[in-house]
Amino acid sequence: MKLFIDTWGWLTLQDRKENRHREVKSLYEAARQQGSALYTTDYILNETFTLLFRRLSFPTARESLELFDRAITQGYLQLEQITPERFERAKRLRLKFQDKPKVSFTDFTSMVIMTELHIEEILTEDEHFLQVGMGFRRVP
Repeated sequence: MKLFIDTWGWLTLQDRKENRHREVKSLYEAARQQGSALYTTDYILNETFTLLFRRLSFPTARESLELFDRAITQGYLQLEQITPERFERAKRLRLKFQDKPKVSFTDFTSMVIMTELHIEEILTEDEHFLQVGMGFRRVP
């Protein structure tokens, strides 16, 4: 199984005060135990780090940052970069979905990666991934 993790997923996983923290933590741990391939992007981590340092104490946010580093180094989290080619594909999606002005550009970059890597499941509460009709499924 492949699972893409969006900003909401990371924030909910790292912030114990989030309503769905336990549910997301259980899903994440089960995915790891099953050997699922976990993916995210540099754009997602940009958003995540910004919000973690706003919401959490500095030591807790720093610990979260270190967890990301370990996950990437140990190879169970694949960090995908938004290359110039991927950026251009995201721009084309942005123009294609003119009827969806609330979809963020970061979401479009995620959709490019998910399509390219044949990832259908995304850990998010974001409805935009369903609204585009590209075959994505939200979990949990």
